[in-house]
Amino acid sequence: MKKSLITLFACIISLSIYGQDIAGQWIGKLSVQGIQLRLVFHITATSNGYSATMDSPDQGAKGIPVTSVTLQDKALKISITNAGIEYEGSWNGTDSITGTFKQSGLTFPLDLSRTDKAEAIVKRPQEPTEPYPYLAEDVAFENTQDGVTLAGTLTMPETGGKFPAAVLISGSGAQNRDEEMMGHKPFWILADFLTRNGIAVLRFDDRGVGASTGDFAAATSFDFSKDAEAAVKYLQSRKEIDAKKIGLIGHSEGGVIAPMLAARSGDIGFIVMLAGTGVRGDKVLLSQQEAIGRASDMNDEILKAVLDLNGKAFEIVINNTQPEELRPSLISLIKEADANASDEAIGAQINSLLNPWIQYFLKYDPAPALKKVKCPVLALNGEKDLQVLPKINLEAIGNALSEGGNRNVTLKELPGLNHLFQECTSGLPLEYSSIEQTFSPAALDEILKWLLQITS
Repeated sequence: MKKSLITLFACIISLSIYGQDIAGQWIGKLSVQGIQLRLVFHITATSNGYSATMDSPDQGAKGIPVTSVTLQDKALKISITNAGIEYEGSWNGTDSITGTFKQSGLTFPLDLSRTDKAEAIVKRPQEPTEPYPYLAEDVAFENTQDGVTLAGTLTMPETGGKFPAAVLISGSGAQNRDEEMMGHKPFWILADFLTRNGIAVLRFDDRGVGASTGDFAAATSFDFSKDAEAAVKYLQSRKEIDAKKIGLIGHSEGGVIAPMLAARSGDIGFIVMLAGTGVRGDKVLLSQQEAIGRASDMNDEILKAVLDLNGKAFEIVINNTQPEELRPSLISLIKEADANASDEAIGAQINSLLNPWIQYFLKYDPAPALKKVKCPVLALNGEKDLQVLPKINLEAIGNALSEGGNRNVTLKELPGLNHLFQECTSGLPLEYSSIEQTFSPAALDEILKWLLQITS
């Protein structure tokens, strides 16, 4: 889940520079598990010193604001307290900085060079190009329960009618209709592929994203399920769509939302869970953190301490019944674990746990909803998914559906694929952006084959 992924730069980085003139654009490559990630710092001189932003082009991140760096006698130090990151480098006075990047007990060389060159465009060979052999229409529909207008794209075959249709539900984090991340647009590739093969697809911007209205930051998975419900109702109003063959395809958090909606609605014809979860949210995050930590060769002692602290913090959130006591309880826990933690670092950690989405997700157990799902279900996970571990989640999904009496269930672990369903080497989130492939053709074929069987 993108909101809870342990990617190296899913944080707001702070940087401010005083002293000598290092204004300009600085670029470097961070090598992690053989993966090259570019970092670009844009430093501008101001009346008070410098301001800066950072880009991580290979992860699709641009314009990250930065504040709090020291430069003394050409020794540069950047501290990123809310992510546990430190960078120390030596500036040669002109066009290069030699240094090291540290996070969570891991150390990587990172040298920066001054450059005026624009970054190369990342290759994404699967992205469709016009003209498309189908109809594509920009649409808008209302979630009347919450007063939200959702904007999206409906693609349909050019000929025929009464098409089966799928609503695409994105993973966590603020996503546009293409579920754009790390320079990839997986929902565009999926919609294009399915529509070319006779299935209409509606994909839409999350509330508060792109052309959709609403407050994304205040919403939970349940709120997003109401947006998906509005999408289904919109498709039911279209004469070109077979109202009895409208289903849901959800990725990551979307794979949690799909059964949540199907459990309470008799209008859902099928659901496809792509890296959906079967266990409670806190278990998803802890297993994710452990898997990514081990794959990153994190120090065992540090990893154990991280898991222990997060486990206790999650437990406090889950068991808390007095909202006013949550913040002081978490402050006490963090100070006990690290007496030297700054107020800024403590505040950043606590604020993330006070977010409505994370509190809902930590407590949410998908099993009760899965037991109520009666429509056909396809659940796919990548063998190398380090964010939603395939074995524990597929087993839990299968058990819950079986307990509810659903026999039209297909569960598959696809070899060699990561959380985004890319063919990969390590499965680490850091690898996503460096892979040219956006969506494995084998995974696309699995989805299509099952959908054609279900909707025929």
